[in-house]
Amino acid sequence: MKVKVWGCRGSLPSPGPENIVYGGNTSCVQIIKDDLCVILDGGSGIQRLGKIIGPEVKEIHILLTHLHIDHTMGLGFFQPLYNPNVKVHFWGPAGSVEPLLFRLRRYFSPPLFPVRLNELANHPEIHEIGNSEFSIGSLNFKSGYICHAGPTLGFRVMDEHGTFVYMPDHEPALGSVDFPNSPEWTSGFDLAQGADLLFHDGEYTQEEYRTKVGWGHSSMEDAISFGQICHVKKLAVFHHDPLNSDAKLEQIFSETIEKVQPNYKVILCKEGDIYNVG
Repeated sequence: MKVKVWGCRGSLPSPGPENIVYGGNTSCVQIIKDDLCVILDGGSGIQRLGKIIGPEVKEIHILLTHLHIDHTMGLGFFQPLYNPNVKVHFWGPAGSVEPLLFRLRRYFSPPLFPVRLNELANHPEIHEIGNSEFSIGSLNFKSGYICHAGPTLGFRVMDEHGTFVYMPDHEPALGSVDFPNSPEWTSGFDLAQGADLLFHDGEYTQEEYRTKVGWGHSSMEDAISFGQICHVKKLAVFHHDPLNSDAKLEQIFSETIEKVQPNYKVILCKEGDIYNVG
């Protein structure tokens, strides 16, 4: 299994020369395995991905962690959705008030978008999931609700060689009265435990987080602590603040690493990077 990053920016696309290293597109990650086409989130990065998907691909699975606009804004510009020969599956969190289908219809309708969901050439198949286990081809998935505003899932993806965990929007410190000293009471612990590779929200500095508790995101320091208590082998910090340039990100990262001194591999996620899992 390989993982390719098509977007790792948080909240809002932020293109520009100051962000050329880590990228400006919002959340979109491709899982490369055999002939499967599996995509995590439909942020602005999915538009570029859609342009390189060849005619041999007849089935695509798009797994949505949640429906905030930075994770769905690229869906309407994903060209395979308009190809009648391609079957697209949407997987996403079940809601307590509205089904996933109704919430997707809200995006695919004016004034947010001119094309309605039922006007697509081949109607997507909708799969509601929660604390679930399922398979797509040779990949096994475990999903679970995690701390973020609205119904939000984290994903654990497994094959015979390794485990990849994806939590782009997550506030682990909110779900525990004694974070990071009580792993079993920490949001997302069961999903991330022992992962070979973890993509995790690290939008804020520790000082910024103190003024934004409950906003659904994590400090870089807390992301590293979360990876440490879960005994992951490698953490790629994800969901970069749109206000932070490449230079600012590297400064925050360097200062955090020097302060925390993690006992495992930690890097900054970068658009375009490909990771081998396991």
